[in-house]
This record gives sequence, structure tokens and C-alpha cells, in this order.
Amino acid sequence: MSTHDSRHYDIIVAPVITEKATTASEHNKVVFKVASKAAKPQSKEAIEKLVDVKAKNVNTLVRKGKTKVFRGQFGSQSDVKRAVVTLEEGHRIDVTTGL
Repeated sequence: MSTHDSRHYDIIVAPVITEKATTASEHNKVVFKVASKAAKPQSKEAIEKLVDVKAKNVNTLVRKGKTKVFRGQFGSQSDVKRAVVTLEEGHRIDVTTGL
């Protein structure tokens, strides 16, 4: 296993485990929450180095924060950047085991 650069852990925040992400995993795609400043090439490199897989493609999106009401107080969630990583054939990531 290759040595891990601590910068890679700053880029990849957490795996996203939702119904939509689970459906995407059937098509060899994995969804990660990434740092808001991270670019696509940085995200791709971090995934490849941390998990020892080959990524074919990376798509990013920013989910805008929602306004919520809790006990009568208004608040807003933060914006979240996600990276959808398409893996090469034969490569797999089990997000339930963690990085």
C-alpha cells in the first residue's frame, strides 16, 4: 500500500451513504463529500491514493444549504461539495469499511 499524504485526508471529508449513492454504486460510482475548495483533479488523485483504485472520471456538485426551523429558531445548513467518482472496470470501494 502506498504512503498516504495528509493533504489527501483534507480533500476527502467523508463517504456519502444515501439511497441515491447506493443506487449509483451499482453502476461502479462512489460518492464522497469533499472540501469546498477541492478541484476535480485533486479529488481524483486523493481517491486513487487513499483507496488504491483507478478512477475513470470525477464529477463534482455543490448541494446548497437548506433553511431549517428548529424549535422556532431559523437556521441554515452549510453548502456541501460532493464528488461522484466513476471507477474503472474491476475496481471497487466498500464505503462501509471506511478509509
